[in-house]
Amino acid sequence: MVHTISDMRTIAVAVTDGMLHFELSVAFEVFGSAPADVAGPWYRVLGCGPGTVRAGGFRLEPEHGLDRLASADTVIVPGWADVDTDPPADLVDAVRAAHRAGARVASLCTGAFVLAAAGLLDGRRATTHWAHTAALAARYPRVEVDPDVLYVDNGTVLTSAGKAAAMDLCLHLVRLDRGSAVANAVARRLVVPPHRAGGQAQFVASPVPAREDHPLADLLPWAIDRLDRPLTVGDLARQASMSPRNLGRRFRSVTGTTPLQWLLTQRIRRAQELLETTDDSVEAIAAATGMGTGTTLRRHFNRTVGVPPDTYRRTFRRSPAERPAGGTATGERPAASRT
Repeated sequence: MVHTISDMRTIAVAVTDGMLHFELSVAFEVFGSAPADVAGPWYRVLGCGPGTVRAGGFRLEPEHGLDRLASADTVIVPGWADVDTDPPADLVDAVRAAHRAGARVASLCTGAFVLAAAGLLDGRRATTHWAHTAALAARYPRVEVDPDVLYVDNGTVLTSAGKAAAMDLCLHLVRLDRGSAVANAVARRLVVPPHRAGGQAQFVASPVPAREDHPLADLLPWAIDRLDRPLTVGDLARQASMSPRNLGRRFRSVTGTTPLQWLLTQRIRRAQELLETTDDSVEAIAAATGMGTGTTLRRHFNRTVGVPPDTYRRTFRRSPAERPAGGTATGERPAASRT
C-alpha cells in the first residue's frame, strides 16, 4: 500500500480494554469532523476493537474489528493504562500487520508500549509520558527513548508524550496531511495552541499559561505583527523593558524555547500560510517573513519542514475558491505590496 501525503484519509483508532479515554477522545476530536471553514474531503474515523471494551467507567462497542487496522491509512493507538503488564497480543499483532500493510502508525502517551511490543520502535527514537519513559527503555532496550520531547516523527511511526502532547501529535498529523492553515483551523475549533514543536520539552517548571496574563502577553503579538522586520533579542528585550538575559528566562518559562527559535518558528509558520494561500514569489515571502532572501528562506524552511517551499506549495495549495479575500492568509494586502 503506497500513500501520498494527501491520501491519508482513513483513521483507524485501536479501542481495547484498559485504554486511556482522554487520548481516545483526542483522536476523535481532532480527526472526527472538519472545521466549518475547511472545504474538501475530510478524514473518515473508525473505531476498531475486539468487541465490547471498557475504559475507566465507560463501556464501548467499536464498529469494526482489529483486523480493520490493516486496511487503514493511519492507525492511532491511544494510551495503555497498565504499563506493568504486556498489551493484548491481538492488539499487538493487528498494529504490526497494519504497519506491514503500509499504514502510518501513531501512538498517544503510553500507546508507545504497544508499538514497542510490535517491534515498530526497534532502532528508532521514541517517546511516551515522562513518568513512564524509564519503564519503556528498560523493557524495550532496542528503542531509543527520548524523555524530553513532546512527540517524535519517524515518518511512518510516530509517538507522543502524555495528555496535551497527544493533541500536539494529532495536529501535527493534520498539518502533514492538509497544511498549516487547516491544522490551525482545527486548533481554533478546539481552542488549543495551533502548534508546539515536537522537540519542545514535555515537562517544564511553569507550564504555558492558558490565558494571556503571562509576562510576554504584550510582547508576543507585537513581535508577530513585525515578522517582516529583522528583529533581534535586543529589540525584543527593549520592547519588553527587560534585560536580554531576563527575557531569555521568561521565554523559556512561557514558550519552552529561546527567543530566536520562537521567532524562527513564527516566520516559518507565516511562510507556510503564505505559500498555501497566496501567489507571492518565494522572494516576496522571504521579505514578508523577515528571512531577507529566498535562499535564506529555502534553507530554514527545508531544514524545519523537511521539503523546499515550492514543493510545500504544490502539495498544500488551496484552490482559488478556498483562498481568503485579499490573497493572504490573514486578509491583509499581499506581502509584496506592504511597506
